[in-house]
Amino acid sequence: MKTIALVTFGCAKNLVDSEVMHGYLDRAGYRFLSDPAAADIIILNTCGFIRPAKDEAEDAIREAVARKVKDRGKKIIVTGCYSERYREALQKKYPEVDDWVGVKDFDKIVQVVKDQDFAGSGETFLYSHASPRSVSTPAGWAYIKISEGCSHQCAFCAIPLIKGTYRSRAISSIVKEAERLAARGVKEINLISQDTTYFGRDGDDKDGLSRLLQKLIDVRGIEWIRLLYGYPEEVTDALLEVMQDPKICSYLDIPFQHSDPVLIKKMKRAMDGRRALKLLEKIRAKIPGISIRTSLIVGFPGEQEKEFEGLVHFVQEARFDHLGIFTYSPEEGTEAYSLGDPVPEKVKQNRKERILDIQAGISSENLKRYVAQTIDVLLEGAWRQDSHLLVGRSRFQAPEVDGCIFVVAPKSHGRLSSPLQKVEILSSDVYDLHGRFTP
Repeated sequence: MKTIALVTFGCAKNLVDSEVMHGYLDRAGYRFLSDPAAADIIILNTCGFIRPAKDEAEDAIREAVARKVKDRGKKIIVTGCYSERYREALQKKYPEVDDWVGVKDFDKIVQVVKDQDFAGSGETFLYSHASPRSVSTPAGWAYIKISEGCSHQCAFCAIPLIKGTYRSRAISSIVKEAERLAARGVKEINLISQDTTYFGRDGDDKDGLSRLLQKLIDVRGIEWIRLLYGYPEEVTDALLEVMQDPKICSYLDIPFQHSDPVLIKKMKRAMDGRRALKLLEKIRAKIPGISIRTSLIVGFPGEQEKEFEGLVHFVQEARFDHLGIFTYSPEEGTEAYSLGDPVPEKVKQNRKERILDIQAGISSENLKRYVAQTIDVLLEGAWRQDSHLLVGRSRFQAPEVDGCIFVVAPKSHGRLSSPLQKVEILSSDVYDLHGRFTP
């Protein structure tokens, strides 16, 4: 049986797609290697969201092609968003690639590897609890993708062009998957989609996410349930009510993108800075101590110094716990593409760095409140091989995007009864905390 190296780029949603492909291939008997150079088959699961992601995908394709030139027996398969969006052009540019799969046929990956014919799907693949899946995250936590596609039409975003309109999974399927993960020892599930708060609305159920959470709360063994990727205007009273349950992490990831009302309208978003601050006040009143993450875009067409200074003021006033920021990338086919890209790249980068500097100060101040507290930490393993430090996260830190908690490892840490442990926080820095196990 030939060996496979499966390499994933982009977001956690891509990771889940790779885990499902891995599951199908594993069930078919294939063996996996971490080194693409040593594998017979290289599968690249790409991202095509913004320019840097496309550049990363192209670099990976070129590298794989170079390996194939040296090893004529090697096979290359490119899957994912970049393949879906630019397949025709990429086929001409890289004829050495054996197959281009896109986002509709992840479940046909075995047939692709075997060069077998199959009927392609007309819509983006959405897995279920019945799909084989090889979870690759640390043992204590996992992602669950609850939907596919997006029905919003943000002017800067190509996702609906790539993945189509929003489709929710059945609540029963998600619950069964959570039960299966819990049986394997998973303590934290992270609910992901293009827009988690839209869940159920494609079926006219505006409280679909609340109903899903109420079902997941009852899953024995799951201790933390975290929501990622929501839209601010979809944060309902019903959602905030159910989030007060102890199992739901006091954490919301709600990208505001900008604060200026004119730019927000150009972006085809619904909530400017003034309304956003009112929403933050409401959320914090309903769920005291909640940790809030947002994402912003700088350099959108029309962002002059006045608009950017307004964004700076918004960040200073909002005091987010976590913040990600992107420089605007014009994407073909989106409504904003016709606006061009008038803000120079150097200006975009300077604005990005200024926001990040401000956020670093806010983050540092926010984390000080945890010093001398004892909190629950979900351990993920050693910080580095043979390290004396263990690394983990709290309820207020999402995996892979937020800070960490470092804990001095006891000699018996390999025999800890659970990945969830009590940790006394001793100190904080800009993004991370440091602590020790309580006696």
